[in-house]
Amino acid sequence: MIKPLSPKDIVSSGLCIGCGSCVAQANLPGTQMKFDGYGELKPTGASAWYQRPSESFTRTCPFSPAAKNEDYLATNLYPLAKHQDAAIGRFQTAYVGYVAEEEFRLQGSSGGMVTWVANELLRQGLIDGVAHVVAAKDPQTEGRYFHYRISRTEAEIQEGAKSRYYPIELAQILQTIREVPGRYAVIGVPCFIKAVQLLRNEDPLFMERIPFTLGLFCGHMKSARFIESFAWQMNIPVKEIQQVEFRHKDPNRPANWYNAQLTLRDGSTVNRDWWHLKDGDWGAGFYMNSACNFCDDVVAETADISFGDAWVEPYSSDGKGTNVVVVRSPVVEQLVAAAIQAGRLQLDTVDNKFVEQTQAAGFRQRREGLAYRLTWSRQGVQPRKRVSPDSQTLTRQRKIIYRVRSFISAGSHRVFSYARRLQKPQLYFLWARLVAAVYHGLAYHQGNFSEMKKRFAQLKG
Repeated sequence: MIKPLSPKDIVSSGLCIGCGSCVAQANLPGTQMKFDGYGELKPTGASAWYQRPSESFTRTCPFSPAAKNEDYLATNLYPLAKHQDAAIGRFQTAYVGYVAEEEFRLQGSSGGMVTWVANELLRQGLIDGVAHVVAAKDPQTEGRYFHYRISRTEAEIQEGAKSRYYPIELAQILQTIREVPGRYAVIGVPCFIKAVQLLRNEDPLFMERIPFTLGLFCGHMKSARFIESFAWQMNIPVKEIQQVEFRHKDPNRPANWYNAQLTLRDGSTVNRDWWHLKDGDWGAGFYMNSACNFCDDVVAETADISFGDAWVEPYSSDGKGTNVVVVRSPVVEQLVAAAIQAGRLQLDTVDNKFVEQTQAAGFRQRREGLAYRLTWSRQGVQPRKRVSPDSQTLTRQRKIIYRVRSFISAGSHRVFSYARRLQKPQLYFLWARLVAAVYHGLAYHQGNFSEMKKRFAQLKG
């Protein structure tokens, strides 16, 4: 039996992902989600709430060791699922492909499936609105570049297309769902969807008003400093940024050649390939939320349908973008199957191994890496995961890689904060080049020092 926990317990233990579920449940004046010094969203409020242990909070925080895990939730949500797999959970059917209808594929980061499904639920009259992430109209005034919004038309839903590697929270949108009757679909990363499912189990109102959940495959959550680093490296004043596109799409380039584009207030744009950014190697873990070190869900196992990128050939070289899709809800499965039959979706069925292969790096981090991290000494609330602690199976090389990744994740927050405070970007640049080069050599070249030296020189910019 785990004793009741408070929001402070989870935050101080490095297990808060910033979803905002606790703030939504509290529904108290002055209780809100705010950016901390590292550019991550954390709950704030009166100490009587923030420090008070609560059984309800302990059951509904997605990283609480007492919360029901993904296996339990999925079993109750999808008891008749045709397939069950240790990596991708329970599911009806898995697909790879893209939207053939209209311009969904062109306007999305990948194959356009997320926006299409959201639109189709609205077209079919199954929902009244979609809770999803959109760009802020005036980020400099709002103090953030992206936020959740409820969209009620197809045009509004389309504004949420493309990837957002930025901290967002559900508190305000859940409050709207509580106050405004209707049926809503919620789109989110795995831990956010888990938070919604836990909240639905706790509160019948949310069970009634959120009949559909759409999940996004996830590597990890970035902090808001990621955008600031983009600006530093492109020699752009942060206050001049009007819009951020993390994955600017070019059909003539492979989909996995990420390109970041910043649109400025004067309408001009600047671009840089992630490969040429000092912190652009996703696998190195720059600005990763510490809670992501203790997540074991890659593919949003508790969502009615979830979507990722098909990171295997020939799909990863197709600049138009290709989705891998896992369907769990029979209702959503019927919608998808009918659209395939009508030629609106170009999807081929695949098995669980194919889905796992497309997210191989994510599963290594969230399964074997997590098993190793669970053996490390740490303070505060101890995570309880579906993966068992294991420090014996991994090779020495893999252990070093996970140690370096953890060092980069934690260090990037601190070093960037220090350089930001002093307004000395070069301090951060030098550190980032060094650790990125070391990680590159370890992860891709068996620790070859000449490769580290070569990468360090490439990142000089």
